[in-house]
Amino acid sequence: MTARAVVTGIGVVAPTGVGNDAHWTAVRAGTRRTGPITLFDPASYPTRVAGEVPDFDAAGYADTRQRVQTDRWTHLGFAATRLALEDAGLPERAPDPYRWAVTLASSSGGNLFGQRELQRLWGGPTRTVGAYQSIAWFYAASVGQLSIHHQLKGPCGVTVSEAAGGLDSLAHAVRTIRRGTPLVIAGATECPLSPYALTCQLRSGLLSDVADPERAYRPFDAGAVGYVPAEGGAVFVVEELGHALDRGARIYGEITGWAATHDAAPTDPVAGPDPAHYARALRLALDRAGVRPHDVDVVWPDALGVPAYDRAEAAALRAVFGAHTPPVTTQKPLTGRAHQGGSALDAATALLAFHHNLLPASAGPEWPAEGCDLPFLRSPRPPRSRVALVGARGFDGFNSALVLRGAAPPPPG
Repeated sequence: MTARAVVTGIGVVAPTGVGNDAHWTAVRAGTRRTGPITLFDPASYPTRVAGEVPDFDAAGYADTRQRVQTDRWTHLGFAATRLALEDAGLPERAPDPYRWAVTLASSSGGNLFGQRELQRLWGGPTRTVGAYQSIAWFYAASVGQLSIHHQLKGPCGVTVSEAAGGLDSLAHAVRTIRRGTPLVIAGATECPLSPYALTCQLRSGLLSDVADPERAYRPFDAGAVGYVPAEGGAVFVVEELGHALDRGARIYGEITGWAATHDAAPTDPVAGPDPAHYARALRLALDRAGVRPHDVDVVWPDALGVPAYDRAEAAALRAVFGAHTPPVTTQKPLTGRAHQGGSALDAATALLAFHHNLLPASAGPEWPAEGCDLPFLRSPRPPRSRVALVGARGFDGFNSALVLRGAAPPPPG
């Protein structure tokens, strides 16, 4: 029989707060947590708004040596992983290291660490960099550090597909479980907020330059002008179903289908991406999950907030669902776009919604743009089929989709 993979632990570290309860409270209330960038002075940049993790103290999750050797992106990963393990009722270190694994997503690496060291190289009197520059910025730094600290010695890896990577890491975790590893840490965190990282993002022309946090990031809205960058994300404990049941674990839901495609051509800056490849990923995920389109309870879209990309995503959803697109909800306007961490956070929100037996209202759009008139969930409601479709698109043509089937909610009390 094919092994089934379930999620038994979730660790959220996001602009909505540290921990699942803080995140869910902000999502439930629709509280916007984007604001002026504080990790550095953004005065000389057209984009000055971002989503930052509030009051984050890395010392609570990583020791002095780990903090010195790693970037804030990895510090957030330490926190999210510890929270996920605690949420799953598991020890901090694997009791059987070769039966636990870790696969996370990454896209931009250790930006703040690299910024500091390169400034010291080219602007300091010593013209040197620290010994850890060679590893702290590297896209596999978080996986390596978590593998060492938590003794995760099973098959480990990194998925690199920009925003699609958060979903790809969960798909990779399922494949790892089906090959015989009973437990995998998956998900993603991100910290794209440094002068260098913001400069790289600005070159794409997709960032919002609106100074008002309430108006800066409005996916699918007539006033959409681009996305707002964000840090954070979510990490999951993914287990083989029998392994989870044997230890009496609480189960949030099951990963039942996934798919990834690629546009295979440069994106037209005016027309946006071809919706056909993204639609194919959505269809494949549903087919592999054995789910018919009309059985989907809710969709979490990529929601980039760039008009051409939003129209293409809406066209892809209509191509898959026809005239009966299920309710669509997105919380990215509350947090900003955290690249691979953002799609992982969408998956966490979906599972928490099933856990709380409540699908959260979409944070916009206020006035849907032409071609983006989707059935957005305007008020919270209980789930029906408990099936969620989560979509994500990474820059340079990556498309991913994930089907989650929520477990029954816990009984009251």
